[in-house]
Amino acid sequence: MKALLIVDAQNDFMPGGSLAVAKGNEIIPFINSIINNYDVVVASQDWHPENHKSFVTQHPDKNLFDIIDLNGLEQVLWPPHCVQGTKGAELHPDLDIRPIEAVFRKGMDKEVDSYSVFYDNGKRISTRLSEYLKAKKVDTIDVVGLAADFCVNFSIQDALKEGFKVNLILEGTKAIDDDNFKKILEDLKANSNFKAI
Repeated sequence: MKALLIVDAQNDFMPGGSLAVAKGNEIIPFINSIINNYDVVVASQDWHPENHKSFVTQHPDKNLFDIIDLNGLEQVLWPPHCVQGTKGAELHPDLDIRPIEAVFRKGMDKEVDSYSVFYDNGKRISTRLSEYLKAKKVDTIDVVGLAADFCVNFSIQDALKEGFKVNLILEGTKAIDDDNFKKILEDLKANSNFKAI
């Protein structure tokens, strides 16, 4: 059984959003064109409290994109984004949400960030996505969404560790840093259960 995982297709990651990925909105029509090809479709949302400690606004002595130690983990300081209940946290309005059967929210603990849809960055809290998919007999996950070099990448890594075969659909993702993403792809391709298609 194959599932489609749509990672963080939220307004704040689109052009005009507070943490925009260049041309991020261009993936939406593509996702809509494939979304009905799957038995199982799930999505994720960054869902941060407004005082999340990954936000640069919580660190007056720091600058945007500085890297700090946050409770023992390396943390990039981001602009406030995907705050619970805000328009920026909503899924893109053009995304066809009808086939999405479950949305897994992440990043709700203000003390730790959560790039992966499966676990927080410290691997302390599980979203239970793995159990959900395995209960539905899913063995392969096609992944789309934003951003390729952060939440998509970390979600793929965890999916592979959880024993799934993973296909990253390149037409359905965009990266913040294309050069960094190329290196990430080479590393991922070392895993026989991963394909970029």
